[in-house]
Amino acid sequence: MTTAKIYFSKEKTTGNFHQELKLRVSRYFAERNLSENANAAMVFKTVILLLVTFGAYGLIISGKLPLLGMWALCLVMGMGLAGLGFSVAHDAVHGAYSKNKNVNYVLGLVMNLIGGNRYVWSITHNIIHHTYTNIYEIDEDLEVAPFIRLSKHARHRPIHRIQHIIGFLAYGFATIFWVLLKDFKKLMQKKIGPYTNKKHPSSEIVLLIIFKVICYAYMIVIPLLVLDVTWWQFLIGFLTMHMTAGIILGVVFQLAHTVEGTEHHHHDTEEIKDTWAVHQMKTTSNFAMKNKIINWYVGGLNFQIEHHLFPRICSIHYPAISKIVQQTAETYEIPYNYHPTFIGAIQSHYRVLKQLGARP
Repeated sequence: MTTAKIYFSKEKTTGNFHQELKLRVSRYFAERNLSENANAAMVFKTVILLLVTFGAYGLIISGKLPLLGMWALCLVMGMGLAGLGFSVAHDAVHGAYSKNKNVNYVLGLVMNLIGGNRYVWSITHNIIHHTYTNIYEIDEDLEVAPFIRLSKHARHRPIHRIQHIIGFLAYGFATIFWVLLKDFKKLMQKKIGPYTNKKHPSSEIVLLIIFKVICYAYMIVIPLLVLDVTWWQFLIGFLTMHMTAGIILGVVFQLAHTVEGTEHHHHDTEEIKDTWAVHQMKTTSNFAMKNKIINWYVGGLNFQIEHHLFPRICSIHYPAISKIVQQTAETYEIPYNYHPTFIGAIQSHYRVLKQLGARP
């Protein structure tokens, strides 16, 4: 296996920002005798999301509801799948949910259960995206589809001129692609992020296949076998569930890095002018930090700055430590990007899509 080399600056142009920040955050937890991992509120949220998601599934499969009721529950289930991805699987795969590796591993398999894959995600997200954020042709989060241009360094195509119109709808197909193709595609790619010819453990390939079969069974086969619905009625429910989850997941992740104020780089640049921590600050943005409903539902991913700097701290703590990050960034004169409202962040992403889609 070979790996592309991207170097972050080691110059002390920003003083000891990262060291000072880690010290302040560590002191916050020590002074309050708090664990950096999940607390009772996080466990309660996990239980609620699991019950809502698979409770909705159970009611659908029962066949005791009218078609309109089943359709409404497909919408609820889509919201639940997205919530489990945000609030349970994401933290667990980062090793942030618990100090116990086995607990993180088991909860990380929720990613597999909802259609993704814990192992593939740990490579594409934990390693590649978190290290090489917004570096085109390395950070694969910038390459969601050929008809969506998310970096100024990407090749412009005529279809991009309408991406601000079709983009949000296109995000809806993300989980369908993820469940059916994406994980298989990633494992078969010769090049994935900075890696070339990366070898994957046989055990992970077997586990991927097993969980995909389970996923296809409960999402497709069982409903078609037990429910008295036509194929097109099933398809409407299936698409409703996945379009709901896909749009929610797609929008939330795009609001973190592809909005006004965030920087983008190209992989040809062998050395990034900033240290890794400052690079994260400049390529990442928060949104709706005071919205308690969003804070609860998206698992702290609206505090994406804190997540990138402290991925092994449970998301339940991000609202509290964000104040420390803001203060430290201000002290070192480093930008802290954020949009006060969810709608404002969406509008900013829309403007960026339109700008990147315009003919260069």
